Amino acid sequence: MDLTAPRGHGSVAIRLVKQRDARVLQSELLANRGWLRPWEATSPDGPVSFDMRVGVRRLLQQYRDGVGVPFVMEYDGEIAGQLNVWGVARGSLASATIGYWVSERFAGRGITPTAVALATDICFTEMRLHRMEICIRPENRASLRVVEKLGFRYEGLRRRFIHIDGDWRDHYAFALVREDVPEGVLQRWVSGRAPQHAATVPPADRLHA
Repeated sequence: MDLTAPRGHGSVAIRLVKQRDARVLQSELLANRGWLRPWEATSPDGPVSFDMRVGVRRLLQQYRDGVGVPFVMEYDGEIAGQLNVWGVARGSLASATIGYWVSERFAGRGITPTAVALATDICFTEMRLHRMEICIRPENRASLRVVEKLGFRYEGLRRRFIHIDGDWRDHYAFALVREDVPEGVLQRWVSGRAPQHAATVPPADRLHA
């Protein structure tokens, strides 16, 4: 399976990260500290290295091991952020999780939903996975809009699920299975057929998050 070729729609494309992207990614992350810090994964064991050369090397090793697919998101050929498919499970589970970040200067251009749709379609068609999940903090309205636009289905509240910004944080879980989108996530969205209320969080979960 060769995922090195870029996949795109309009001005947005995703492609496998390259080692030479580390400098640009580190520059974007440093320039967006205030924008990204509330949503960044942290370690309960203390600070970790912020060297993107090491980070990209680790991501590419996960790709070679078959447990992740690290993409960069591009807008008109310029790196706008990252999208990682991680926790790839094969066999009877055949699932993975998507995580992403986008630079503040690129926000509001439809980059993230387009990239998530492209990546999910790759996972369903080329990687032959069955289920894709996205977990989002209740406070992250921008990310919640992504799953709302694409028609990801709300599946529940996960309490103190991921260590984010220095503490264990609650997350909402959203997912799609391959049978939900026979025409593909991107095509369903751009044609206006994504279900409008699939990602709606029940009032009880909103109260307890």
